[in-house]
Amino acid sequence: MNGYTHFDGSGRPVMVDVSAKERTFRRAVAECFVELPENVARALKDRGVSKGDPISVSELGGIMAAKKTPDIIPLCHPVSLDHVSVKCETQDEGRLLRIECAASANDSTGVEMEALTGAAVAALVFYDMCKSLDKGMKIRDIRLLEKSGGRSGNWNAPQK
Repeated sequence: MNGYTHFDGSGRPVMVDVSAKERTFRRAVAECFVELPENVARALKDRGVSKGDPISVSELGGIMAAKKTPDIIPLCHPVSLDHVSVKCETQDEGRLLRIECAASANDSTGVEMEALTGAAVAALVFYDMCKSLDKGMKIRDIRLLEKSGGRSGNWNAPQK
């Protein structure tokens, strides 16, 4: 298995050694969407979700998840996050929830997985908060929008 970055010479998984990499500012932004059935969209607009405000709970859950990323993604390095934000906003006349997670750190490895994890878990938290209204919500299109810093430099997702 030589040539793989996450496996040693005998085929065992390893965490990549980043000890020689320079600590630099790194930032990543990810997004995902939740399609809202009509009754969920209406309850959200009317503040009628029985569990409470699913937007603020989802934003908090996404931040917490970004901080726990190395606990759930195998071989992901713990990063000393300097900032994480999660924003949930409705679109398409309330029928779509867009979730954006931004993460940044001054560290020796990137924060793409933290941003992606934050966005994904925020969507799952929203689902959990609203599933009693309708289990037909659809989580879709999780993707990295941009990253900066590190050896590979800046990257931006192609426009849809």
